[in-house]
Amino acid sequence: MRVAVVTKIFPSSLEPLSAPFNRQQLSELARQCELEVLEAIPYVPFSRLTSTPARAARLSALPAGERIHGIDVTYVRQLYVPRVGLPIAVPLYLVSLLPHRERLSAADVVLATWAYPDGCASALAARALGKPCVVKVHGSDVNVVLQKRAPRAVAARILPTADAVVAVSRPLADELVRLGVPGERVHIVANGVDASLFFPRDRTSSRKALGVPGDARVLLFVGRLEAEKGILDLLDAFDEVCARVPSAVLAVVGDGVSMEQVRARASRFRPDAVRVLGALPHQDVAEWIGACDALTLPSWAEGTPNVILEALASGRPVVGTNVGGIPHVIADPGCGLVVAPRSPHALAEALTIALHRPWDADVIRRFGPGSWRQSADDLRGVLDFVVRRARESGL
Repeated sequence: MRVAVVTKIFPSSLEPLSAPFNRQQLSELARQCELEVLEAIPYVPFSRLTSTPARAARLSALPAGERIHGIDVTYVRQLYVPRVGLPIAVPLYLVSLLPHRERLSAADVVLATWAYPDGCASALAARALGKPCVVKVHGSDVNVVLQKRAPRAVAARILPTADAVVAVSRPLADELVRLGVPGERVHIVANGVDASLFFPRDRTSSRKALGVPGDARVLLFVGRLEAEKGILDLLDAFDEVCARVPSAVLAVVGDGVSMEQVRARASRFRPDAVRVLGALPHQDVAEWIGACDALTLPSWAEGTPNVILEALASGRPVVGTNVGGIPHVIADPGCGLVVAPRSPHALAEALTIALHRPWDADVIRRFGPGSWRQSADDLRGVLDFVVRRARESGL
């Protein structure tokens, strides 16, 4: 089976740490079928007449294609208009795919891994080419992007026409049904973890490797540094935590638009109380999870964040917010605590409890996910189904 993946969330040589969850699942899928990725990168036309966002300017240096983690990647210069691009993103995306129609035509199935505009444009392009299309959604694409009026109106017309839509959790699947996707076309395929990296490590050894005091009480945040991920709420909450747990340390892994705010707030704490580490390779993230007492992700909106799955697989408790798929993952008090979003005081209470409570790593691990191979197997099953049905119907 030949699969053409259309997505904007995949690593490149300039962003090697991007979307590890998508990369890992697709790498496993590529072991089972012939797969290539058409990765959309923002391209601003008439850049001499208008300002070009920093990321678009940086990614313009990418070649026509690369081989990333053993997968052939072709870069789609996705037409983008700053400040007004979202409402017209689908037609612009379709125009951007035109030079790549032969690759799409050669595939047995088109797989898009982001709801808007990627999934919507892919569904339309696949239909025009007589190809079945599967759209995989992840969380923020539905819970954030499709909550905006213009994208939601477009997606409500187009996503129900896809041959199948794959969600990573039941809450996300329910939201797709509310959007108008027929229930029989919605499939749940949970994300996995890399068990060679994420397992219950010896905390003392991990701390020694990272230079963390053995008697510290370590909280870990891993995610984009932006207000919507709750990082500023977390720093407010950490004020209260430090007053109750003097040995508390907060490690912050990630990068984003709030980096300067995070660094400024971190400087107000005692030396080394808040460690702003920037983006780290996956193996370093695994070591930090092994070193921590609890991982926290106080997001305002989420799907099923893979870092939470990785923490559970590592035997570490999670303090998360009651949004998206998080409460379904942390459904048992034996693996973590759930609080309301945008509530630093409630977050501080939960973090303090998490640092004082004895946790059983083996119990926590039982609430963790399966492997990426199993996840890819399940996704392959959906792809096989839609390809077989298309052939039977004469497409």
